Amino acid sequence: MAFRDHLGAADIISQPVSIIQGMWDFSRKNNHPLLVFDNISEIPGHRAAVNLLTRERLCAAIGITPEEYIDTLAWAMENPATPQIVDPSQAECYENTQEEVDLQKIPIPHHWPQDRGRYSSASVIIAQYNGIRNMSFHRQFLRDKNHTVVRLVPRHLRTMMTTARENGETVDVAVVNAPDPVVLLAAAMSFDENIDELTIAAALHEKLYNKPLRLTKMPNGIDVPASAEYVFWGKITLDNDDEGPYVDITGTLDDVRQEPVIEFDGLVHRNNPIFHALIPGEAEHKTLMGLPRSPTIKDAVSKVCECLDVHMTEGGCGWLAAVVKIRKKHHDDGRKAIEAALAGHKSMKMVTIVDEDIDIADPVRVEWAMVTRWQPDRDTIILSNQKGSSLDPSRNADGTTAKVGFDATIAFDADKSGFMSVQ
Repeated sequence: MAFRDHLGAADIISQPVSIIQGMWDFSRKNNHPLLVFDNISEIPGHRAAVNLLTRERLCAAIGITPEEYIDTLAWAMENPATPQIVDPSQAECYENTQEEVDLQKIPIPHHWPQDRGRYSSASVIIAQYNGIRNMSFHRQFLRDKNHTVVRLVPRHLRTMMTTARENGETVDVAVVNAPDPVVLLAAAMSFDENIDELTIAAALHEKLYNKPLRLTKMPNGIDVPASAEYVFWGKITLDNDDEGPYVDITGTLDDVRQEPVIEFDGLVHRNNPIFHALIPGEAEHKTLMGLPRSPTIKDAVSKVCECLDVHMTEGGCGWLAAVVKIRKKHHDDGRKAIEAALAGHKSMKMVTIVDEDIDIADPVRVEWAMVTRWQPDRDTIILSNQKGSSLDPSRNADGTTAKVGFDATIAFDADKSGFMSVQ
């Protein structure tokens, strides 16, 4: 089940579309459908896809409900598996090799007019240093034909790079574009400890596809998903350069920073390849950020009450706000759920707790639950001086924020018949 195998429901766009804001503009004007662009003006022979990884499309593609997805991802965290290694001659990603590395000849797009330039936003970086492997998302500005400038957020890969630089060493990497969606979801996960995300992806492959995750080796020794559409390999250098501005998940412009430069030594791709061109700040971006956080929030809330489901909201940018569905068994379950949810995802700023009859993916029903079941002075928790998210432009100068939780559940001792909707 490669990336391209999940595009059967896509609208095929045959009219010429530019990599300079063309895909972004077409998607926005048509309400963000699943699209494959067959005719990219500047780069013939290459295609691009957008809007695959929304919550509904993703779950439909892999054949599970959103509720099942959360539990399946949590299961994979507890049951990592070993990927299967295949020879490059058996790997689809090796169908074509660029004789001279030139990333400008693949359809890396320039989406928002405010962005610095062309960005690879949906690509994942697989890095290895001192026997430790990491796979994670980091946006990359296309500086020239064989260099990108990568925004390394303060997670495991940045720690790996910092350690290497202290030793005067580079870090070998492979940048993978358009592996299958299960790999993308595993790459979007974040853990307190250093866990090999490819082993999580392997577990999901076996459970969802009943097939092993196939990896193949790049010339610099990095193992990558064999069916990926594109793979570039090289190293994180000792140099930095300007990165940004960039429209981030909140729809606001992120800052210009000095960030590490990646130098590429090689590039391979499939026949008639399809580049995954994620549009920053839109639904696909929010899904990749938010869905992998749902299992950790559910796990945290489940330790204090019965948690049924978690939804990272679109208005909360898939990161800063969530709705949590619980089955209430004690009078203080709502308040305990608020505290646990905020602790379970420390970047979250707002959480709403609802009963089991509420569709948490429907903002109208969530608001209905609030206006009919929530009392502001009784059912609100506000926490001051909390660690904030760097994605929140309203955070304080020292990075702190206030956080809020709303208990929109029916009071435990109330007659529930007066609270139930007939609609």
